[in-house]
Amino acid sequence: MEELNKIKQELERTKLELGILYEISNAMRTTLKLDEILYIILTGVTAHIGLGFNRASLFLMNEKDGLIEGKMGIGPENWEEANRAWTRIEMEKMDLDDLINAFKTSNTVMESGFNRLIRHIKVSLKEKDNLLVLAALEGMPLHLTRETIQNYKNTQLIQMLKSEELVLIPLKAKDKVNGIIVADNFITKEPITKDDLRMLIMLANQAGLAIENSQLYEKTVMLSNMDSLTELWNHGYFQFLLQSELDKAKATSTPLTLMMVDIDDFKIYNDILGHQAGDRILKDLAGLLKNLSRKMDYVCRYGGEEFTIILPATEKKEAFQIAERLRLDIEKHPFAHEEVLPHKKLTVSLGLASFPEDGSSPSELIRASDKTLYQAKDKGKNITCC
Repeated sequence: MEELNKIKQELERTKLELGILYEISNAMRTTLKLDEILYIILTGVTAHIGLGFNRASLFLMNEKDGLIEGKMGIGPENWEEANRAWTRIEMEKMDLDDLINAFKTSNTVMESGFNRLIRHIKVSLKEKDNLLVLAALEGMPLHLTRETIQNYKNTQLIQMLKSEELVLIPLKAKDKVNGIIVADNFITKEPITKDDLRMLIMLANQAGLAIENSQLYEKTVMLSNMDSLTELWNHGYFQFLLQSELDKAKATSTPLTLMMVDIDDFKIYNDILGHQAGDRILKDLAGLLKNLSRKMDYVCRYGGEEFTIILPATEKKEAFQIAERLRLDIEKHPFAHEEVLPHKKLTVSLGLASFPEDGSSPSELIRASDKTLYQAKDKGKNITCC
């Protein structure tokens, strides 16, 4: 009889575990957006109706730059915050779908201190003694118990998380590690069991494939909206981005500025050196604009020798300072054969227009920034007008 009860209990537990994994898998299939996929994975790891860890973070491989980068972290920073979150979930009887939908309508997770902490982590794959690198290179789960974690107490991850017990689970797609989940119970101090590990590994197997599909999708979207020469967003996608950012600015009552950038005397350069040399200049300038712009800005190729930069949450005064810094940096930059130009230097003219004062639609802002750009040209070029 005792043996039969034991079998029943194991069957019930297995049924519950499969139900949890089924729910998380279904949720991952509802989107191809990477940030939503990462949130679903981490919610599955930390939610009481999921695997129930107190805290979890997700790191992705960046093979191009040889880095492991922190992408998202979910979890409270202290007992009070944990208690508030758990009480709310209990009172509102929130299930996995409710928690996932909350992410789409709120920015709380992205603004949390723990998430910001995780997103600042960048580890070189050459750091062989780093725990994240170790997990990635070995491709095997690492369970640091209360005893073994002491061997790593001076490492960056342990000092930052202040964990007494920790698991690192590699995520794989086609036997290749593409990410790592790090999870712990730093609030409740509950020990991590073999069953916890087994469930986390099963989730990781699905998560790795979901992340790969999302990255392939985002790469396809990016390539289809990219200008092939400059590798900036193309004209069509610029129009979409401007409308989208303008809608956000209206909804949040925040400013937005559009910057128009035009190469001075580009026709002379093309006529003397040919269009291939002109293409090289366009490509070089595009790279410079991208490197000098803020991460939050959208650098696009408008057409010909004209570029646009969308500056969200930026009023005109700040945008003017940014534009002037760009203009001066471009003037100082050594471009190939720029001595053929009238002033022996390649320069740009810039025009600015801002929401709400200069327009409330994409066409009005484009018209206004175009107008100020032509004013810059009329005033002698290599200046910013607004």
